[in-house]
Amino acid sequence: MVWEVYADQPQLRGRLTGGLDVPDKGAVFVFEGPDGVGKSTLVTAVKRRLNGLSVLDLSFPGSIAGTLGAHVYALHHRHEQYGVREMTPDARQLLHVSAHVETIITLVRPHVADGGVVLLDRYWWSTWVYGVLSGVPKSSLKRMIALEQFYWKRIQPKAVFLVNRAEAEIAVPDRKAFNSRSNEYDVLARSQEKRVRVLRVDNAGDIESVADLPVLTILETVQAPKSGKAPGVGQTGAPVQRAQQLSFANVLPESAPQLLGADNLPAIWAKLSSPRPSAVFDTYWRFAAERQAIFFRRLQNKSGPWTNDPILSQYKFTNAYRASDRVSQFLIREVIGRDDKNRNELFFRILLFKFFNKIDTWRHLVAALGELTIRTFDVPSYDRILTGLMQSGQAIYSGAYIMPTGGNSWGEPRKHLMHLKLLQHMISQDLPQKVSEAPTMRNAFELLKATPTLGNFLAYQYVIDLNYSTATDFSESEFVVPGPGARDGIRKCFTSLGDFSEADVIRLMYDRQEHEFRSRGLSFQSLWGRPLQLIDCQNLFCEVDKYARVHHPEVEGTSGRSRIKQQFRPSSEPLSYQYPQKWEINHLISGSAVEPS
Repeated sequence: MVWEVYADQPQLRGRLTGGLDVPDKGAVFVFEGPDGVGKSTLVTAVKRRLNGLSVLDLSFPGSIAGTLGAHVYALHHRHEQYGVREMTPDARQLLHVSAHVETIITLVRPHVADGGVVLLDRYWWSTWVYGVLSGVPKSSLKRMIALEQFYWKRIQPKAVFLVNRAEAEIAVPDRKAFNSRSNEYDVLARSQEKRVRVLRVDNAGDIESVADLPVLTILETVQAPKSGKAPGVGQTGAPVQRAQQLSFANVLPESAPQLLGADNLPAIWAKLSSPRPSAVFDTYWRFAAERQAIFFRRLQNKSGPWTNDPILSQYKFTNAYRASDRVSQFLIREVIGRDDKNRNELFFRILLFKFFNKIDTWRHLVAALGELTIRTFDVPSYDRILTGLMQSGQAIYSGAYIMPTGGNSWGEPRKHLMHLKLLQHMISQDLPQKVSEAPTMRNAFELLKATPTLGNFLAYQYVIDLNYSTATDFSESEFVVPGPGARDGIRKCFTSLGDFSEADVIRLMYDRQEHEFRSRGLSFQSLWGRPLQLIDCQNLFCEVDKYARVHHPEVEGTSGRSRIKQQFRPSSEPLSYQYPQKWEINHLISGSAVEPS
């Protein structure tokens, strides 16, 4: 029990009988997760353990008799009894928001103003998850949630406990729907971790043990102003959560405090062995800042010079943001271009372009065949044109990726014909539709990875490319797969990864970017307000791997490469920048044109 944990704390000894002081200021703690994971049972157990505090447990939309929330709940689940034949998903979520607003105004805000603690079963997160999966447009959901947040005003949850439970331990009517909701909650939680403290609770075992983490977190939070310091895990003997359930924000490193920023970290319940940075770690951030500065200098001054760094002046490096590179820009402007709403056509064009990843190859195909569409796709015609290009001495593949041939296992020794047949195979397997309907980026990645000849690296690159279009709509911060170059760069930036995986390290860079730039006095100019995403942090590891071959020749990577092959040569073809419409930054870009590296 939690009282036993605090028995050796002098400042808390007088409260063990249940006489806990009411905090000076109230607080809200949220319990989230899909139906069936046991949130309501957990809230009841937590409230019972907090019997010395003024605790109000509430749920969204609500169950208190005589409230709008109770009526909305009944209308949602038994609408036929009220003479309502059907409700659209949009209207249903609006009803929920109206119930949320009433509860916030009449119950939550007054209780918090009086210094009480609110345990809230569901938050606007559920509006998002259930709305997205029921087909409500995300733009509409954002407006609904913005309205609700207006009524929250300055009240923000002190913590969100994301509850999960093993499938085998629960009985749900629709297993596929449950998994989709769990995945969507996980994606949303990752996107919110920089705004609110997110703690993952595995509802396994007896409920009292499961309640330990929420109880200790709440006591720590509401008593911190009086005690001055919350008891740590070593002092209290608090239950240790499994390391993989904790976000980086909840992990206190044992070494390299400058890496994770030991200042202002929340109290912790477990420790991970942290990555140990090398000298190249500092170079990573300085390289990112200077490479992005070059991008903006070239927008303003097309003749140069753009940097005093001799390595960046001599050799070719991609942009800090993947979408700013020339091939990605061509994909966004010319291949995706007209923002076609036909997801099958988008999938076909994007994959056709990316298999070769070469602008000239696409242009030759368009010049010979006109508009390239899935409806008119004919393997022999495409084969004839590409064969002719190769016979004339022209390369049809970019040198950026090493493309697998498929070999005898795919039955076609000519690589370009193998890729044409592979695209035909994808279409015949209805892969465009399956990918567009995938609930998460990871699911879409797995679908692509299952395609013959596509491994982890290409499947991840392609899902990012598809996500530039309306074929999919994932957050770039939800999932990452380290490529070979990134893995080499990671090994140069850290002498040891500790308990972190390579993907964990990339997420660490994404989460810590503002702190790392600021701590070094670096002025990083983001992409018109868009921070570096996971794919960008991954790519930067590739580029730092190359940069370190010259700047840190004493630091060896795993590839054994010691020199940079490509020299920097400005392109003669100017480029006007355009980014995916969903990013909502194109209106911030001037009409400048530049020839990027």
